[in-house]
Amino acid sequence: MDTATDRKHLAYTLAMHRVVAPNATRNACWSPFSVASALGLLAQGARGLTRDELTELLGEPGELLGRAATLSTAGHGQDEPVIAVSNTLWADSAIEVEQSFVDELAKWSGGSVRNAPFRESPGPARQTINADVAETTRGLIPELLPEGSIHADTVSALVNALYLKCAWRYRFTERETSPAPFHTPSGAVDVPTMRLTERVGYAAVDGWQVVSLPAVGGVDALILLPDNDLADAESTLDEDRLGTLLDAPELTRVRLAMPKLDVSMEAELSPALRRLGVRSVFTDEADLSGISPSRLAVSAVLHESVLKVDEQGFEGAAATAVMMRMTSVEIGEPVRVDVDRPFLLVVRHAETGVIYFVARVTEP
Repeated sequence: MDTATDRKHLAYTLAMHRVVAPNATRNACWSPFSVASALGLLAQGARGLTRDELTELLGEPGELLGRAATLSTAGHGQDEPVIAVSNTLWADSAIEVEQSFVDELAKWSGGSVRNAPFRESPGPARQTINADVAETTRGLIPELLPEGSIHADTVSALVNALYLKCAWRYRFTERETSPAPFHTPSGAVDVPTMRLTERVGYAAVDGWQVVSLPAVGGVDALILLPDNDLADAESTLDEDRLGTLLDAPELTRVRLAMPKLDVSMEAELSPALRRLGVRSVFTDEADLSGISPSRLAVSAVLHESVLKVDEQGFEGAAATAVMMRMTSVEIGEPVRVDVDRPFLLVVRHAETGVIYFVARVTEP
């Protein structure tokens, strides 16, 4: 894996994490992979300053994300890893889609262009997109687009959906799961806690304990447990420090106790992206001419993510929708280790380092 590419992806992940989930005392869960996929495709159709702002944040994600969308089939029977990825441009018949963008989209996992009658039948268009996302995510995200997300000037939506399910290579024994204290910011509470004694990746580095749990399909889940307060420790992370932590574990016999997890989050990412310098794409000066000759701008970026962890493995789903409108040029004004305390959980593709999920757990 190219170190520069890896560090750029980690820098993007940390930057987005801090603006998407700024309160370090609260649970959070989002998918760097899904957001980067949707915005990366948007960048493929952007030109000029609009593209520059997106690639400054993301880097050039196409090859990296494409490799991470394929899991090695190292499981057997019910242990076979499952990944489903779709990248869909939903377009109203009112706009023309550039053939070059259609060709580019076809190179991405699950890439396709489909019709959605945003103007004539916004309700059915919303239902169709939600049903497609629900199918990809195995029902974990049944309603990515809420009521009111399609407006009179909505003409297109670029949607990424991800589903990932992997079994642990070394499973926790269910009969050993029992309540144990977890020290939340508001006090200790008893939570269902899983236990495992096995040779897995472990490191104690720079005030953190890191445990790497391998799963089938070339995926691992890394627990980042700070020695002290998570809020303080998390604030000191940069891409080099995070990369060092993720690469540090070595095989060690570990006795691990960690809580079962079920975390989720919904977010509108436009304010976060503006804070990170992605601005022109939301204005009438947006240049998305690589997608359509119609003048388009982004009106909203909707994201939802779910991550569940138990004795068998983990299951996660995420979806990101980049909602696009015609600009005012055409239709008028725009619409405006003992894991018993808070920790981070990173689920990544081991070969490329692409991060599927980041979860902050303060109250499991």
